[in-house]
Order: sequence, then C-alpha cells, then structure tokens
Amino acid sequence: MIYLDNSATTKPNPQVLDSFTKASTGFFGNASSIHGIGMDAERLLRKSREQAASLLEVNPNEIIFTSGGTEGNNLAIKGIALEHQNRGKHIITSSVEHPSVIETCQGLEALGFEVTYLDVDESGLVNIDKLKKEMREDTILVSIMHVNNEIGTIQPIKEIGEVVQSYPKAFFHVDHVQGYGKVPLNIQASHVDLCTISGHKIHGLKGTGLLYVKQTVKLFSLAHGGGQERRIRSGTENVAGIVSLVKAMRLAKEKQSELHKKLTNLKHVLMEQLQTLDRVVINTPKIASAPHIVNFSVRGLKPEVVIHALEDFEIFISTKSACSSKSADESAVLIACGKDRDIAISGLRVSMSYETTKEEIDYFFQKLTEVIKKLSEVMG
Repeated sequence: MIYLDNSATTKPNPQVLDSFTKASTGFFGNASSIHGIGMDAERLLRKSREQAASLLEVNPNEIIFTSGGTEGNNLAIKGIALEHQNRGKHIITSSVEHPSVIETCQGLEALGFEVTYLDVDESGLVNIDKLKKEMREDTILVSIMHVNNEIGTIQPIKEIGEVVQSYPKAFFHVDHVQGYGKVPLNIQASHVDLCTISGHKIHGLKGTGLLYVKQTVKLFSLAHGGGQERRIRSGTENVAGIVSLVKAMRLAKEKQSELHKKLTNLKHVLMEQLQTLDRVVINTPKIASAPHIVNFSVRGLKPEVVIHALEDFEIFISTKSACSSKSADESAVLIACGKDRDIAISGLRVSMSYETTKEEIDYFFQKLTEVIKKLSEVMG
C-alpha cells in the first residue's frame, strides 16, 4: 500500500499509540476528582500541558486542549466574536481557508457580524497591502491559515501579525493544522493570539488537538459546565488523548528539520515528473509552499475516476480537503487562485509523510501515467 493522503489524516505512530494505552490503563481517573486516582491523572495532565507549552515556546496556562482542528477553529473564531462584539463586529479571513473557518465565519454573518474574505493571488497568497486596506477600527479578528490544506501555500504569518498588532481591538488567529511539524512558526514573534493544532495530522490520534490562547485574550466559552481548561472548554479532560497528542507533537518537532529536507526533495522529484505529462497542470506554487503537498489537475478527467483507478494499485491520494471532498465538484481554493473551471474541477492532492519514499513516488508516477493514458483512450 502507498498512502499519499497524509493531509487528510496520518497513520498513528506506534509510540503515540503506546503512550495512549499506558495513560488509559494507568491514569484512568477523572482529573477533576480530589481522590488519589484523580490527582494522579491531574498531575499527568499538568505535565502534558507543560510539555506542549515548551514545544510551542509559550506558557502552560495558554494551552487549551480540544478535540482537533475544527473545534479549535470554531472556539477561536466564535469565542472572540461573541466575547468582544461590543468592540466591533468586523472579521477578516481569506477566500482559501479550511471549511471549519469559512463556515464558522458564515455562521457569524447570520448573527449580524460582517466578514471580509480576502482575495488571493494565483499562488494562493494573501496580499498584505489588501489586508491593510481592509483593516478597520471595528475589526476584532483576523483569521488566516499558515499552510493551505489543498495546495500547500505558506502565508506570510509574521507580516500579517505585524499588521494586526497595530490595531489594538483586533486579535490574530492562525490555523496551524497543516503547518505544525513541517513548516516552523514562531507564535510569539509572529504576534499570534490564537493558534490551532490537530493531533491526527501529525501521526497522533483523531479527536485530539489544542488551541493556543494568549494569556491576555478572553474567549466566550462554547461549552459551559465544569469549568475545565480555564473555563473556556468545559468537559472531562481526555487525559490519555492529551498525552498521545503531546507525544505526537514532540516526535514531529524532533523530526521537523530532517523531514523538511526529505519531503522537499520528494516534492521536487514529483513536480519534475508531473511536468512531463501533457494533460497535467501543477497547482501547488513552486515557492512559498509546504514540502509535503503537491496539488495538480488532469485536464478532462474526473478526479474521483483517477483516484479509484489508482486505488486498484493500492495507491491512495485525494481531491480537495477531506472535509469538502464530497461537496460540489470544483475546488473553491483553485477558483480563488484564478484557475479555469476545468482545472478547478479536476484537482488532485498528493500529501506525503516521513514514511514516504522515493520508490513510492516513482511507482505512483508510473501508475498515474498509465491511468491517464488508459482513461484518455477510453474517453477518446
């Protein structure tokens, strides 16, 4: 099997699974209980929070554990909007964000908030000058992803943070789900107020994640109850899941430099190969893009047909984001980048991991070439 859909989810690392099992069996108590078993779980939770903070170079009390990227993005955006609506109701995001950001903003529009969706250039990049023009005195939040989940574009987060910082009423949220462990981000130097991370994108477990919330930032809670996680996210803590998340974060951070070099080389090889195929248009920008994502279109062929044809060879790739792959045919990201509709409806995404080898990439390209030739002949 050749698995090349790592932006959708990754295979859990055995060490992560082991940490989850040990925490589940040895520290099964409720971390809010005052007896010994509960206190043991609370100590493990506190240690995990400290380790996560150390990896992100922030304070432990700035870590809010969540169930993943979607919850983290919702909590950040709705939490700011509902808590600070008396300061203003204007939000800025981009037209190429993940559905969990776009649809959250659309939901807030229904509640009376005004949202500006920044256009991007052909590479998927936000224009800093356009951002400056859209910033207003009543802007309370700017939410821009670090790495685009479909085409891999890396946004200029530090420059965006500097713009937002000059507006004292505005907060800056970054969806770092596709970036963590692959593309470095200095949260404090980039003036980030809120930052989302997901466990299952870094060889952790589904249902795990965290939201960095700067110490001075107050959020409206979306889950009231027992007051866990600074009263921002009530509910019994998933201690074993949190332990596994931090383990995955540590392993990803340790491998980051080595992984970046390896994936950059594999990405270069694959893009060079794809350029030799007549029907193929590469959508991932050559510069300012993450090392693990290559998005391309095969003109005239439906992406789901190509995907299923490759699956016959036990090769697994994807189209668009896993959260939107069953929706309308065209990719909103590719349309936003100014691509023709025939390219936007035929986009395919290859996303690699530390386990991906050059032999796998070569075999994928070989079978892709055969599939394109065969399907083209069938279509006449």
